[in-house]
This record gives sequence, C-alpha cells and structure tokens, in this order.
Amino acid sequence: MNGAPRAGARTVALGGGHGLAATLQALRRVTDDITAIVGVSDDGGSSGRLRREFGVIPPGDLRMALAALCGDDAWGRTWARVVQHRFGGDGELSGHALGNLLIAGLWEHTDDIVTGLAWVAELLDAHGRVLPLANQPLDIVAEVAGLEAGDPGAVVEVRGQVAVARTLGAVQRVRLEPEGVAPCTQSLVAVAEADALIMGPGSWYTSVMPHLMLPGMREAIADSRARRICVLNLAPQAGETRHFELHTHLEVLHEFAPEIRFDVVLAERAVVRDLPALMASAKAVGAVVEVVEVADPSAPEQHSPDLLAAAFRQLLPARSADPMAG
Repeated sequence: MNGAPRAGARTVALGGGHGLAATLQALRRVTDDITAIVGVSDDGGSSGRLRREFGVIPPGDLRMALAALCGDDAWGRTWARVVQHRFGGDGELSGHALGNLLIAGLWEHTDDIVTGLAWVAELLDAHGRVLPLANQPLDIVAEVAGLEAGDPGAVVEVRGQVAVARTLGAVQRVRLEPEGVAPCTQSLVAVAEADALIMGPGSWYTSVMPHLMLPGMREAIADSRARRICVLNLAPQAGETRHFELHTHLEVLHEFAPEIRFDVVLAERAVVRDLPALMASAKAVGAVVEVVEVADPSAPEQHSPDLLAAAFRQLLPARSADPMAG
C-alpha cells in the first residue's frame, strides 16, 4: 500500500462479486470516501439458500465488498479472512460463509438492511460503506439464443443469475423481476452526491448491467454530475460473455442505456487487440480510452490493487465542495 488514503473524491462503485471487490481494494488506497452499491440478484450457493429461507436480499456480494474494504493492518486482514470463511462438512451449515450468516443475523436483529450493513462495516473497520442496489431481492431473466439443438436461432428464457452467468447461448435481452422495485434510498443519495462513479469490472450481464436495468437507479446515474469511469474486464468469462471482445462490453452498455455517458474507459494494455474498435465504442458512450497496465503480473486475469489504484489516482477528480456547507 502506497501510504494512507488521502481525503479524496466521493466515489461510488457499482457492481458485484469479484470485480467490485477488485475496484474497492484499489479505491481504499486512493480515497477515504467510498460507497459500494451492490446488486441483489444472486440466487446461488450460501446467498441463495439464505435468500430462499429468510426472504432476505442475498448477502454474499455485500460480504465480499465489506471484506475488500478491510484494511491491510492485522485487524483488517484477520477480519477479511473471518467473514470469508466457509463451513465445511456435510451438515446444514456446510457451504455457508460466516460473513453471510453474520449479515443475515444483524438484519434480523436490527430489522433494517442498511443499519445491519453499517454495523458489520464498523466491526470490520471497513474503509467505506456498502449499500444494496435495492432492499428486496431481484431476479435476472435473459432471452438467450443458441440453446435449442437444431435451431440456433430459437430464443429461450433463462431465469436466475447463476443460470444466466453460465449460459452457453448468446444473450439477446436481459430484464429484472419483479417490476416496480425502487432502488435503496441511501444508494440514490450516494449517486447524487458522488464526485466519481465507477462501473466494472465484473460479470457484465449479471453484476454490472443490473444497475442500469433498475428504473430509478438508471435515471440517477444518467442525471449525476459525477465523473463516470468504466473499467473493462481482463478476460472473457466462461458463459455469458465468452465471445466478447473488449469493445463488445461497451456496445452492450450503450444498448442498455444510450442516454448514460461515460468520461473514461479503462483498459489493460496487454488485452487490447483492436484499439480502433475500442476507441469507436468508447466514443459512442462519450468516453476516451485510457490504456494502462492494471493486471497482476503473477495472475494476469486479476487486477492488481496497487496498479489499479495508481490508475484511479490519476483519473479521480478533486473532491467537490460539501453541498451542506452553504
């Protein structure tokens, strides 16, 4: 870590899973004002079990975001490991992450999602706050072509985040159910007050795009005066985006929300194979392309927190004046 984070731009990162965690690990090296807004459509593993049993939003991606915001001191490293611990064996707790149970328990105790997450963040001494995209679970439903034997043009419906993420077909359209769900109020406020918004990296259809599919949040992102940064993935993902080029991600983003403009698209130098196509797709969403080195040299399919932090340090704007200061 290159020194303590400085007071910096109010930064909101939107996404889920390992991609959002990578962004947060980098951001806490750069700014002391971080909010993560996390998707609530996971239906697999421990999160899916708790969602079905208790009717709560899935806690897994929220847990990962909180762990990513833990510091690099002994306390932070210890608690990051503790909340990520999974029970073994073949009993009822098998496969559950300890942090998921802690979060679900505090939700039951406080009867408030945001308060429960704040309690966990305080326990972990997290360098930022974590909020849900919505206060009730959502389902991802995709229309997918190429799954019917003998009829590659046939489109079938695939339901659930896990199924969509693993699909071997070509995703044509994606929607969220149920309709009419409002975004978390605190998340909308965070977007409105942000100096910078960061989307990506992550599973494009199942972690990144849901924030643009939820009415209310989509409008808040479009109306925000923040600097918008899109971080592209380092490698195609098995399943939903296995045939994607870098520029395809931006084409999908533009198709979902043509009114939303970005300022910067951040891409890893080693994976840029068609820079003109990438620049053209970036221009369509209003952005310039920054080609930098952000991959971990020892694990090229993962972002290096330090290298990604160095990129953010150059791209994040200065902190705006406090709107409450008068």
